Amino acid sequence: MPAEGVDLKPRDHILSFEEIMRLAELLVAQGVSKIRLTGGEPLIRKELVQLVERIAALNGLKELTITTNGLLLPRKLEDLKNAGVTGFNISLDTLQPDRFKHITRRKGLETVLEAIDMTVEAGYDPVKVNCVVLRDFNEDELGDFVAFTQSRPVEVRFIEYMPFDGNAWNTGKFMPYSDMVSVIQERWPSFSRHKEDDSETAKLWRVPGFTGSVGFISSMSDHFCSGCNRIRITADGKLKVCLFGSNEVNLRDMMRAGINDERLIETVQSALSRKAASHAGMEVLAESDNRPMILIGG
Repeated sequence: MPAEGVDLKPRDHILSFEEIMRLAELLVAQGVSKIRLTGGEPLIRKELVQLVERIAALNGLKELTITTNGLLLPRKLEDLKNAGVTGFNISLDTLQPDRFKHITRRKGLETVLEAIDMTVEAGYDPVKVNCVVLRDFNEDELGDFVAFTQSRPVEVRFIEYMPFDGNAWNTGKFMPYSDMVSVIQERWPSFSRHKEDDSETAKLWRVPGFTGSVGFISSMSDHFCSGCNRIRITADGKLKVCLFGSNEVNLRDMMRAGINDERLIETVQSALSRKAASHAGMEVLAESDNRPMILIGG
């Protein structure tokens, strides 16, 4: 969250549950098999459990996952699991209490760690832990996060720092995937890569004998655009066919203007047909306009 906060949108600017369900039903009917609810922070939305139940019941949907900061998860985990959530990504950029407070502007590291352990105990395997790595900030914790996978069925996902509006982008803070691997291999020389599906965003690595694994999301230094099969619909109903693209298609206003289902799907397909072969690259993205990540949601 930026230090100055963000301007909250009026409720009627955000997709209603009925609009979310209409889009989910149409997209699943077209072959979408996985839906992820992200944020912002999805667990603060009222009646989220009821929305999860409705999405999880869609015929043809195989996975329904949630990305969360974990602070509300301990009290909501049981209801969300019963409603049909099949996986969780929990954001955690540090294992140090003081650094956690600096990053998040609040206390809560113990709560997030509790959420991870509770999610593991609830049978989720793997629980994904998202960590954005910045050089000279939290790179000294790479080994601690790898050690975190030793006895837990978690996949720690190291995410390259990416240029978005409002995140104080600085090339000096950028640490590429290859450098992260080198740091880890100084401590665990046997740390090695494992095969992943072509559509996976993370490159999967593991220390032999460890229960969990490590993923690297190398969006900047070694992008995976050619295998990307993801689209994003923001909380306010804009379709983004690339996370790094500023072009958005306003599905919310089209639905509220009375567009029928056939034309709505044609609009999505048309946007997909214009998807670039790859994003523009780190230097160009740093100079481009895009929403702050906190406002992309989806």
